[in-house]
Amino acid sequence: MAATPQKPAAATPRRKVSRHRGEGQWAAGHHTPLNGNEQFKKDDDGLNVRTRIETIYSKRGFDSIDPNDLRGRMRWWGLYTQRRPGIDGGKTAVLEPEELDDEYFMLRVRIDGGRLTTQQLRVIGEISQEFARGTADITDRQNVQYHWIRIEDVPEIWDRLEAVGLSTTEACGDTPRVVIGSPVAGIAEDEIIDGSSAIDEIHRRFIGSKEFSNLPRKFKTAISGSPLLDVAHEINDVAFVGVDHPEHGPGFDLWVGGGLSTNPKIGVRLGAWVPLAEVPDVWAGVIGIFRDYGYRRLRTRARLKFLVADWGAEKFRQVLEDEYLKRKLVDGPAPEQPVQQWRDHIGVHRQKDGRFYVGFAPRVGRVDGATLTKIADLAEAHGSGRVRTTVEQKMIVLDVEEDKVESLVEGLEALDLTARPSSFRRGTMACTGIEFCKLAIVETKQRGSQLIDELERRLPDFDEPLTINLNGCPNACARIQVADIGLKGQLVVDDKGEQVEGYQVHLGGALGLEAGFGRKVRGLKVTSEELPDYVERVLKRFQAEREDGERFATWAARASEEALS
Repeated sequence: MAATPQKPAAATPRRKVSRHRGEGQWAAGHHTPLNGNEQFKKDDDGLNVRTRIETIYSKRGFDSIDPNDLRGRMRWWGLYTQRRPGIDGGKTAVLEPEELDDEYFMLRVRIDGGRLTTQQLRVIGEISQEFARGTADITDRQNVQYHWIRIEDVPEIWDRLEAVGLSTTEACGDTPRVVIGSPVAGIAEDEIIDGSSAIDEIHRRFIGSKEFSNLPRKFKTAISGSPLLDVAHEINDVAFVGVDHPEHGPGFDLWVGGGLSTNPKIGVRLGAWVPLAEVPDVWAGVIGIFRDYGYRRLRTRARLKFLVADWGAEKFRQVLEDEYLKRKLVDGPAPEQPVQQWRDHIGVHRQKDGRFYVGFAPRVGRVDGATLTKIADLAEAHGSGRVRTTVEQKMIVLDVEEDKVESLVEGLEALDLTARPSSFRRGTMACTGIEFCKLAIVETKQRGSQLIDELERRLPDFDEPLTINLNGCPNACARIQVADIGLKGQLVVDDKGEQVEGYQVHLGGALGLEAGFGRKVRGLKVTSEELPDYVERVLKRFQAEREDGERFATWAARASEEALS
C-alpha cells in the first residue's frame, strides 16, 4: 500500500528583527550624527562662529549669515533670532524657521552666580539703551537678556561687556550654561558654606573650552550654600547643595538629573558629600558623563535627566567614581528642609558683617537699560558697589549701612522697584512670551504685570507666600510645574466659540518644601481675559478652606476639582 503523501509543514513566519540604533551615545561608539543638530556640531564647533560674526556677518549684514550658524552655532555666543512681529500664536508650530525669524537677535549676558559690580550693571544698562531699544530682562537663571540686537553691533557689544569682565560665552546652545549661585553667597548670616570660589573655578577652567562645547543638549548647574535652598537645585542637571557633614564639616550634597520642559523630573541625590575644593572636578565628571553617555539620537531625550532616570542614582555614582573621578566619594547627609517658603531674599536682611542687603522686585523680571543705570547709581550711593540677580527674576543691593537702608528703599520705590512687595508682585514670574520668542503661543510679560495689579486691587490683604508662573509655551522656562499656580500658554476656545490666548492651569507645585509638580485638573483652561477672575476665585476658596498654617500647595493637593475650577 502506497504511503499517503505528507503535507509539507507550514513554514514558521520569520520574525522581523529590527536593529537597535542605539541612543547616539559616544561612549557606546555611536558617533554618527543622528539629527541635524548633531551634524552641524560635527561640521564645526559652535565656539568657532565668533570669528565669522566678527569678520563676515557683522560687516555684510543679516543676509550673509549661514543658516546653520544663524539657527545653531550662534547660540554658543548667546544669540537667538527673535520672533518676527505680527505672527500670532496659532502659527508658531506651522511656519518654517525662516518665516518666524526676525532680522534682530536676543542676546543673553551670562552672569555666573548672579554677581555684578555697579560698573558692570551700568555697562549692561548703557548697552541696552544704545543697541537694544532699552530692553534688558532679568531671567530666572540670573542672566540679563537684550532684544532688538543687530548683527552689525554684536562685536562692539562684546568688546564693552568683556572690558568689564562679562561675556555671552555659552549663554545658550548645547553647552554648560550659566552657573547659578546663591545671590547672598559670602554675606548671609545663616550661610552653611560659600560656593563662590567653585563657581569661579568652573568658569575659569571650562567655560569657552572645547572640552565641553559639544554636549547632547544644554547643561544647567546650581551651586549654593544657603539653607534657604535658593537656586532651585531640584531642577538643574547638576546641583551642589550646602550641608554640614557630621565628621567633615561644611560641604555640598550632590544632585543630578533635574529638569522641566515637557517631561519634568526632580533631580536625585547621589548620597555623596563634596568638599568645596573638589566641586569643580566633580562637576567636570558629571558633565563628562553627559557628554559621553548622553542620548544624542533624539533631541527630545537628549537631556541628562533621561540618562539618570534610566541608570538610577547608584549606577550614575558608580560610573562617576570609577570612570571619571577614579576615586570614591564620601557619603553624606541630605540638606535640611528650609524653614520658610520664600527663598528670594526680598526685603531688608542683616549681613554677617553687620551691614544689610536689600532685595527688591521688578515686575516679572522686566526692567530697562535706563532703570539699570539708576539702580547702579543707588547701589553706589548706599552700598559698596555690589549687586546681585536672583533665580526669581529679582535683584539685591549688598553692603548697605543701617542708616542708609531707608533711603535706598525709598529710592527703589521711586523706580517702581519695591523692597516691600505684595505676595503677588513678589511671587509672579513670566518668561519672554510671544513678544520676542519664536516658540511662544501667548503673551506673558504684560499679562503677568496686569495680573499683579488686578490681584493687588481685589485681594489687598492676601499675604501668604504664593508663586504664580506664566509661560508662553509648554517648554517651562518660567518653571510652571513647580509653582503654586503655573500657567502654560496655549490657544483656548472662549465662550463665543473663538480661539483666543489662554492657559492650561497647574496647581500646587513646589520646590524646597516637599518639592513636586503641580496638579492638572481635567479640562481646566482659562482665557487670558478670565485669568484674574480665576485666580481670585481659587485664592478665596483657599482662604476659606485652608487649615491653620496650611500652604497653598498642600491645600491644592487635597482640594476638590470643583474648588480648583
